[in-house]
Amino acid sequence: MKTLISMALLGAVSLPVLAEGPSVPVNLPEYKEGQYVHQAPTVDDLINDESIKPQLKEVILKGRDLFMNTQQKRGEYVFNDMNCKSCHMGEGRMNWSAPVWPAATTLPDFRGKNQHVNSLEERIAGCFSFSMNGKPPAYGSDDMLALAAYHQWLAKGARVYEKNIGGRGFSHLGREPEQPADYERGAQVYADNCAVCHGADGQGQKVDGKVVFPPLWGDGSYNWGAGMTRIFTAASFIKNNMPLGKPGSLSDQQAWDVAMFVNSHERPQDPRYTGDARETREKYNNFHKWTRYGTEFNGQILGQHDNTGEKPFLKPDVLRPRTFE
Repeated sequence: MKTLISMALLGAVSLPVLAEGPSVPVNLPEYKEGQYVHQAPTVDDLINDESIKPQLKEVILKGRDLFMNTQQKRGEYVFNDMNCKSCHMGEGRMNWSAPVWPAATTLPDFRGKNQHVNSLEERIAGCFSFSMNGKPPAYGSDDMLALAAYHQWLAKGARVYEKNIGGRGFSHLGREPEQPADYERGAQVYADNCAVCHGADGQGQKVDGKVVFPPLWGDGSYNWGAGMTRIFTAASFIKNNMPLGKPGSLSDQQAWDVAMFVNSHERPQDPRYTGDARETREKYNNFHKWTRYGTEFNGQILGQHDNTGEKPFLKPDVLRPRTFE
């Protein structure tokens, strides 16, 4: 228990020191009238809460450790350079960065991506299958229990089945920009604002072999089935979280443009691949109509390849339909 608490309070990796620029105001969206806003508890809250049994604290902290350093399961569950915290920043607590606690308060529920009712464990499994280009811990396993416990603890005190949640998800800019997103403009936004951390080649940065800034394309990044491949998802994430330490400093159009640029690069195959990217796009068009997958760019069809990155398989067994008929 003491070891896990120490791990929770200490940072796993020190961030490189970035050159200081002029102070930039944080311009996050206002919560809409009537939205429910939840402030997730902190690690200090957990440690100081005498009503929680020590054994439960240990499991929650184990889940947080897996969340913050998912790379410890590299080659088992994870086959790229991503951690859960790469997309769900602020320990998964932070509003405007897809806080994870709503999954614990709104599931089970129908999910459009896979067209059936999902549990909390299944929602977590999806992140492993797509965002981390891997396979999830088995349902009911110690690791899955720990991750689910962490999600549910972050929801402590939150309303159950409330859907009008402020700061949830990555769709705050809507589905379509006012002006079409542009690759060339996005390339310039990337060079000016993103390359310092994620590299001119988009491959991120490591310190002593540990991922500090994740790659945004290529074998080490999220695969073509990840939610972040949707242009609107990436644009909202970028607008409200990037550049690091300066959220809201890019214009809406800059966020759309750089999202288009990033998601016009190749990455590991969508695990649902049928053998033809255009066919796969059509089959899962409820998702891929918002991505560039299966479309032509620079004379090539994006996603028309058999590359699964470091992963020695295409589709994890967990990606299966469910029916009660």
